[in-house]
Amino acid sequence: MDLTALRYAASHEWAKLDADLVTVGITKFAVEQLTEPTFLDLPKVGKDVKVGQEVGVIESVKSTSGINSPVAGVVVAVNTSLVDDPATKRRGNLALVNDDPYGAGWMFQVQLAPGATLDHLLTHEQYEKQIAGH
Repeated sequence: MDLTALRYAASHEWAKLDADLVTVGITKFAVEQLTEPTFLDLPKVGKDVKVGQEVGVIESVKSTSGINSPVAGVVVAVNTSLVDDPATKRRGNLALVNDDPYGAGWMFQVQLAPGATLDHLLTHEQYEKQIAGH
């Protein structure tokens, strides 16, 4: 994936716009700070979200972090490959977040609210400058 085509929240979520659908995940930097994720709670499909609103949680052996929505709109999909399914007792595959955070490790998709954009988010260059200070 072309990381320069993504936009980034200061809270380490990335956003990829395709028409009016935004795919969201956490950055490689965030994954490296967490180390091995052990639990993930994602927003429910149909949830209205606002910019910067905490919509999920990711836990690791090392820490717990909120997952914020980088855009306003409605959650239309979650990456079910990542989450546990109690009904089938299937374990989620959180290794995808570690191994491919910008691809198979995406977390949820948001249908943009009318008039919403990604203009408030950081460019790749701006985000790289932000994390260089850590």
